[in-house]
This record gives sequence, structure tokens and C-alpha cells, in this order.
Amino acid sequence: MKYETILQEIYIELKSLSITGNLTTSIPELSKVNPDKFGMHISTIDGQDFGIGDSNEKFSIQSVSKALTVALAFSFLDEEIWKRVGVEPSGSSFNSLIQLEYELGIPRNPFINAGAIVIADMLVTHLENPKQDFLDFIRMISGSPTIDFNLKVAQSEKDTRFRNAALTNFLKSFGNIHNDVETVLDFYFHQCSVEMTCKELAHSFFFFANEGKTKAGVQVLTQSQVKRLNALMQTCGFYDESGEFTYRVGLPGKSGIGGGIAALFPKNFVVATWSPRLNKKGNSELGMNALELLTTKTGMSVF
Repeated sequence: MKYETILQEIYIELKSLSITGNLTTSIPELSKVNPDKFGMHISTIDGQDFGIGDSNEKFSIQSVSKALTVALAFSFLDEEIWKRVGVEPSGSSFNSLIQLEYELGIPRNPFINAGAIVIADMLVTHLENPKQDFLDFIRMISGSPTIDFNLKVAQSEKDTRFRNAALTNFLKSFGNIHNDVETVLDFYFHQCSVEMTCKELAHSFFFFANEGKTKAGVQVLTQSQVKRLNALMQTCGFYDESGEFTYRVGLPGKSGIGGGIAALFPKNFVVATWSPRLNKKGNSELGMNALELLTTKTGMSVF
């Protein structure tokens, strides 16, 4: 497969699109990003790397991090985590309180905010130094020791935390948060603030496409666990646009309001895109288009 040529074709075709998306306004620090940035990187299972555009510029991965926190929790808690968070698509806003009340404090899945906050609570309980341990995990799976939190973004999230604080307190009222609310929120904000390049993000997701093994050969999850998390990303990874992404692109993946998307074709490749302009559902508009073009041109999707 001539990935380099395909990336060039995608890059040219994207330039002709009329993009109407906007930067997120929910986190003030993210609204300062250049809206015209675009990067894309492909890492193949046989060890090849191909990048284009701003693929080596760092950005805040935001909710893409939720796939990595649930992987870390799954690695030592296994099926126990599903007692506190579900595996069903939400069909509602990613920060909905209404659905959480209706379902008695058990979030639909680990990729909506409530679910990711419950996963954060699990990590705060089981990790000795939660923020540093999570950072060490990301650095290990990516092979990049320079990955870090963006403290300005984390503070910006804390300053505008009202909805997430409400969700966390609501979860606490149902007994589904075991630690101090502010401690859990602090971890969650730092988790979302993590900065990576498209290349680093693709490498971080490599184990999802490689039967649980990182590029360096470290077994992070079992094949069975990876199968389950890939299924979750397929059905729940793009907020309430997951069905649309499956229809158009046909890959499991996870998006974030920082404009990043990580997706994968098991046993073949991992791809990461970054473009900060978001559509109305909170997903990167150019990223969605780029990934649709990729699976169309390669003929490679899980379907």
C-alpha cells in the first residue's frame, strides 16, 4: 500500500473542501489554537511511519485520552470495571446529567465524561501516584519520554469545570465515586490536557492494532481485552456521532475536542489526525473527512 502517495492525495483533496467548523469554546485555552492546523500520521504494524502537514506539532488530545485511561484500568482491574460503567452507546450529549440520573449513576460507557470520570476514580484508587503513573504509562506505550501535561490547559479546564464538577458530585451521590471529588477532577483535567503529536498519538494507539503489544513489544492488554476496547471505540468513540463515523469511515477510534482523532485497522495500521475546527457534534471536521478518504482510497476498514 502506497501510504505516502495516499496521504498526499488526501492533503490536496482536503484543501478544496469548504470547512464550516469552529474551535471549541468550552475550554478557553483551546480557543487560542490556530484553527487552520492540520496533521495526519500513519503507523503500520510492520513498522513504517508516514506523516503529512502539522503531524509533528503537539496538541491537547482531550477525550482521546479516555481510550488510554480505560486501557490502563482494564489492564489491572479487567472485567471488574464494567460493574461501575457500561458498554452501550449513549445517544446523548457527552456531558449529559439527565441520562446519568435515569440510569442511577452508572454511565453508559467510559468515553462520555461521566464514564471517564469513573475510570479516573478507579485510577486514583489503584495508582500510587496517579498523574505521574498515567504519564509514565503514556510515555511507555508511545515510546516518547517527552510527552507531558499542558498545565495551562489543565488550569483552563479547572476554571470552567462546573458541568464536570456537577457530574462528579452526582456520581458521588450514587456511590460511584470513591475518592475526593476535587482529587478525581484534578486527575481528569490533567489526563485530558496531555499533549502529543499525531505521530506520538499513533504510536500510543499501536497496541490496539497489534493484539495488545506496543511498538516495543510490551504486552499492555490481552488479545481479548483489545478486542473488547476496539469494539467500544467502534460503537462509542465519537460521542453521539459514533454511528456516522462507523458508516463513513469504518474504523474503531476515539476523538477529542482538541481536534485530534486516533483510529486503527487491527493488524494493519494506526492513524492519527489533528484539525481543531469541530463540527456540531464536537468531532474534527477535517479529521472525519480525512479518515473517510483514507478508508475509501485504501479499501481498508473493519467492514
